[in-house]
Amino acid sequence: MKLEIARGFFLVTALSVASLAAAAWQEASPQVITLNEQLGYCPLPPQARATQAVRPDQDLLLFMFSLSQGVRSQG
Repeated sequence: MKLEIARGFFLVTALSVASLAAAAWQEASPQVITLNEQLGYCPLPPQARATQAVRPDQDLLLFMFSLSQGVRSQG
């Protein structure tokens, strides 16, 4: 195969791959999310509704105090 033919084939292949990549590229576009139910608030995903509220541990204040004390140098 001649060098000019190989170079042309490579150029056509590279341009076709680039054009296919450009056509397949999907960017996120700004959209307004609307609901069929006019609730007036932002609905939660189904997995977030089923979770229970996490109650803090009784030693949380002591833990936060120990973290703040450990930052200081002893010198």
